[in-house]
Amino acid sequence: MSKNPKVVIVGRTNVGKSTLFNRLSTRVKAIAFDQPGVTRDFITDTVSWSNVLFSLIDTAGLTLRKTDDPFAKELQKRGIALMQDADLILFMCDGKTGLLPEDREIANHLHKLGKKVIVVINKMDSNESAEYLHEFERFGFKKIVPVSAQHGTGIADLLEEIVAVLPSTTATAEEERVPKVAIIGKPNVGKSSLLNLLLQKERVLVADYPGTTREPISEKISFYKEDIQFTDTPGIRRKRMVDEPLETLMVKRAFSAIDDADIVLLMVDGSEHAIADQELKLAFYAFENQKALAILFNKDDLVEEVGKDDLEYSLDIYKFFMKKVPKLTISCKTGKNIGKILPLVSTLWNRYIQQFSNEELTMFFKEALVHKPLYVNGHLLIVRAVKQVKHGPITLLLIVNEPKWFGKTQLGFFDNILRTKFDLVGVPISFFVRKTG
Repeated sequence: MSKNPKVVIVGRTNVGKSTLFNRLSTRVKAIAFDQPGVTRDFITDTVSWSNVLFSLIDTAGLTLRKTDDPFAKELQKRGIALMQDADLILFMCDGKTGLLPEDREIANHLHKLGKKVIVVINKMDSNESAEYLHEFERFGFKKIVPVSAQHGTGIADLLEEIVAVLPSTTATAEEERVPKVAIIGKPNVGKSSLLNLLLQKERVLVADYPGTTREPISEKISFYKEDIQFTDTPGIRRKRMVDEPLETLMVKRAFSAIDDADIVLLMVDGSEHAIADQELKLAFYAFENQKALAILFNKDDLVEEVGKDDLEYSLDIYKFFMKKVPKLTISCKTGKNIGKILPLVSTLWNRYIQQFSNEELTMFFKEALVHKPLYVNGHLLIVRAVKQVKHGPITLLLIVNEPKWFGKTQLGFFDNILRTKFDLVGVPISFFVRKTG
């Protein structure tokens, strides 16, 4: 585990610890399911916020009661050890259920440890849940943050509280990371051929039938003295077409490679003259999970002019999304435009990790709202300040008059105006919103 400050999420079973972990984590994903005992061991990831790095650790549901179950004893032992080693503990409770005896037992143990604690009250997405909020003040901890891990409400407030408590560190070590690129697509679109061409050697087995690549295969490539890690993934088919256990495992590993990537290259068979629904889902999945994205249309040597027109028509239907993504026509057979791929990846990486001036962002957003005021139910939306809290991906915190008025439509407006000012084609932008003060 890294030397970064350790932030450990603890709480009884089924309070939403893994859902919160997934909200805060950008790479590692915990299995989150509405059933007790799904998390059986701790998982960890490095999180960056406001140029502060910390190790976030998700733990199994904690019970401090005596048990004869050897496995439960081991989980209890590990949970206690992680709390003792933590710099900060996020004590998570269920705001919908209210305070339970198990919560009191954990709270008492935390007081004995003398650690820094933030009480996180989850599932606070209704007025009914808010009725229970005052109950948790009985724990005696100073910091209580209500959130909805599922919907993202209150997450910015929680992250601000976390970095305020932690010792001051910087993210310089993370800035040296090697960009990770995942090549994804349906079976037999040319992913392995592309990796071989980029490597200039036969690293991956290539055949004219699908399913040749069964494991993600990673190789580093140097471009202008900078290393880039490329990963070739198994072809991803529609779920209803995945019926063998081996192929199910292949698909899971392909999605895992996407989750671990910074940049995703979606390969499409251009000779099919259209982008398929499954390929669109992959594109949306990558972008929604904060990955830089480019679409490569392979097999251009097999496409006639009529086919190119058909392909353009199929893309025009999704213009709202396609305008945000760079597209490149290639042929792994003839080598057409293969030399443009590494420069494209380098450009995407530089956009992905760029940092803006907070003052410039604040001024730009305020001026945009002067020229085009936004209202929700007659209420004027006001942005007090904008702060970039992360890069790789670009993540902005908006300090506003009322967070609940800044929904998907309003944040889409800010996304669009930012893209008109800066060249951000191919990179996602994340927004967090919190109230003034």
